Amino acid sequence: MNEKTLTLELPEDLELAVKTTPEELGAQIRLMAALKMFELGKLSSGKAAELAGMSRVEFFEMCGRYRVSVFNYSPEELEAELRTDIETARKARQ
Repeated sequence: MNEKTLTLELPEDLELAVKTTPEELGAQIRLMAALKMFELGKLSSGKAAELAGMSRVEFFEMCGRYRVSVFNYSPEELEAELRTDIETARKARQ
């Protein structure tokens, strides 16, 4: 796997403020970036998991922990899904 390095300038005492080690802070920043980019539809779940340095299953677990939906529907797609579900429920009651 080809990797690139990104350098961030952070406040000197940030690890102390968030009570973590520099390594853990780096992992947390990668995870938060991956979660947000996935949530916004910028990354697939596979690429987001790769950015976070974990498997897709682990990434989906983190989505649950941080309340990030693993279903990235547009409002139109969600509305269509809901209409289909409502229609199916109505037909089932008849």
